[in-house]
Amino acid sequence: MKEPKLYIGVMSKNVVDAVLEYTRETGEPLGLIPSRRQVDFGGGYANKWTTKELSEYNKGSLVIERDHGGPGQGTYGDNGMESFLKDAECLDIIHIDPWKVYTSLEEGTKKTAEYIERIHENNSSVFFEVGTEESIRHLSAMEFDYCLHTLRSSLSKGAFDKIKYGVIQSGVGLDLINCRNTGKYSNTRLEDMVEICKIYGIKSKEHNGDYLTREQIKKRFSSGLDAINIAPEFGQIETQCYIEEMSDNIEELYQMCLSSGRWKKWVTDFSDIKSKESLIGVCGHYIFSSREFLSIKPDIDEEIKARIKERIDNIICAIKEQ
Repeated sequence: MKEPKLYIGVMSKNVVDAVLEYTRETGEPLGLIPSRRQVDFGGGYANKWTTKELSEYNKGSLVIERDHGGPGQGTYGDNGMESFLKDAECLDIIHIDPWKVYTSLEEGTKKTAEYIERIHENNSSVFFEVGTEESIRHLSAMEFDYCLHTLRSSLSKGAFDKIKYGVIQSGVGLDLINCRNTGKYSNTRLEDMVEICKIYGIKSKEHNGDYLTREQIKKRFSSGLDAINIAPEFGQIETQCYIEEMSDNIEELYQMCLSSGRWKKWVTDFSDIKSKESLIGVCGHYIFSSREFLSIKPDIDEEIKARIKERIDNIICAIKEQ
């Protein structure tokens, strides 16, 4: 299978269906990146899929990579191992991300190696992604090099050769309230970390590529980036469709979002939310598979998928322009 340059978050069934349709219609390879809260061995908020169910639904059409696998990444606290071993049974790539719990460079790298060896023993065909994004643990180019050097030294050759991606950091983050990419982008930092990936024979991937312009995406790939992750933006495209369709009666939708508490992940101060539409935009995608939402859901799936596919096409065109 041709390797994707764009990986998309499993925000909902409509998002997954749109990605599948786009690939069938264009032949363009795309990847899915379910987080543990979205899809896990015990289910998740995205269509209540288990990992196995999502894999079966996909039928091998798309590359599926576990995004942020590991301790502290699931709905409930655990060491991540059971999830990892279930992932290894049916996913193509697993992102090993212990950095939320193991924050020191030495400890995070050591745990990454331990998880890789254990998973590799169970399934030697599964691939890996290593490193983490800026919002979880800042890694300098020197620290990133240390991580990869240590992994190469401590892992068996067979296991190290299964590392497909390294997560590069360019200084960015996400602001879901205002739908914008934040932070201070450094093309020099991106190029430095891309070069480190090349030294170790792995591909580079950046997280939090949401809301970027055509030129910003083009710049990254022109600078050597191999792949990019985009997630919340696609959930917000779907949410905006619901807001527009239900504009005269969004109180029920607003109350569902408010009571879910899911907005707390993205909002530090509730006073930053200036309208009901703003709060729905931040966390609407978390409730799309709930019984309460399904009871009032308007029949606009085709419109939602069309808008998602339009944005995917815009991104793919920008990537190919580099």
